[in-house]
Amino acid sequence: MTLDAIDLRILRALQENNRHSGETLGEMVGLSPTACQRRMKRLRADKVIEADLAIVSPKAVGRELTTLVHVTLERERADIIDRFKAAIRATPEIMTGYYVTGDADFVLVVTAHDMEDFEQFTRRFFYGNPDIRGFKTMVVIDRVKAGFALPIG
Repeated sequence: MTLDAIDLRILRALQENNRHSGETLGEMVGLSPTACQRRMKRLRADKVIEADLAIVSPKAVGRELTTLVHVTLERERADIIDRFKAAIRATPEIMTGYYVTGDADFVLVVTAHDMEDFEQFTRRFFYGNPDIRGFKTMVVIDRVKAGFALPIG
């Protein structure tokens, strides 16, 4: 799919605030509300816009501990990798998961209520999985920036 200048303006505006009305967004990008809605529908259908998200304060929902976990699998076989990807997708404590190159096979962003809750998670998710060789955890001290906005244009 080719994105034109108006598509890019729509994407920039939505990344800044995904709650704009069709009318406001249309004014911002130079389109009628109807034309703007059609473009947004197409951008969603073509998976250019993957999700409408809200960034929630971890503290507000009692999940103040965030960790970055490097996971190494026992073997790099397609069935093991696919199983682990499915486990990541099915686990709500894992906010983000990346299949990566380098020293680890996966990097996960994991949230927990506190260190005791995280320990229970590790016992259940990591120690209970025979496909995992090992994992290393880094505890986040301060969330400096959070989001999925991409530089556009």
